[in-house]
Amino acid sequence: MTLFVGTSGWQYRDWRGALYPADVPMRLWLEEYTRHFATVEINNAFYRLPTRENFEAWRDRVPGDFVVAVKASRYLTHIKRLKDPEEPVHRLMSHAAGLGDRLGPVLLQLPPTLRADPDLLDACLARFPSGARIAVEPRHESWWVSGTRKVLESRGAALCWADVRARPVTPLWRTADWGYVRFHEGRAHPWPRYGRRSLETWVDRLATTWSDAEDMYAYFNNDPGGAAVEDAVVFGRAATRAGLAVTRTPGFAARR
Repeated sequence: MTLFVGTSGWQYRDWRGALYPADVPMRLWLEEYTRHFATVEINNAFYRLPTRENFEAWRDRVPGDFVVAVKASRYLTHIKRLKDPEEPVHRLMSHAAGLGDRLGPVLLQLPPTLRADPDLLDACLARFPSGARIAVEPRHESWWVSGTRKVLESRGAALCWADVRARPVTPLWRTADWGYVRFHEGRAHPWPRYGRRSLETWVDRLATTWSDAEDMYAYFNNDPGGAAVEDAVVFGRAATRAGLAVTRTPGFAARR
């Protein structure tokens, strides 16, 4: 298994001094980020879909081994609520295609008020290009039924495993030959850090679910105070100790 470890975004001012040297201007933070990580989840695409030119510019700024996951625009997931997906999916994917071979998975994070409708989800997933890696993060408990799992499996889409306060808030279903996990908020100090034992438990879950030949993507969304960066370091080291192939994480010792 190749475990891609990164964070949800890279432009956080309080990461100056934690990840970014004080003398590196913000306009070069992406280049600095790619020295430490080999993947990122573009979280702000949810709020405003970047243009194809934006994606092309990012492609030109990152190294050849870099993978960019893209969170789908809220227009598709929260405004349209997956209905009439053809145009918003086409727009999303035609813009993201500017990343070329740097494009990784696309994340559909569903609204917490959107109740289960497996047929609606199936119709939406059917609009994505063949071969695209789509991860789905439902957030209403009504989705945890066999119909949801069958749709994800039939479309080769990954259920996004989500962690909030150091516990899974989704079933740990394997629905594709690759996986995706998001870390939203830990319970350790200082907030919103994760504890070492919690991260080691997650490493064990991944190692016992996916084989050496499969890909797993893990993103830390607990960005305040640089917690995401430091937890990614601890997580990457724990995965390496467990014998997993892990993409690069920062070399500095995580502060405890």
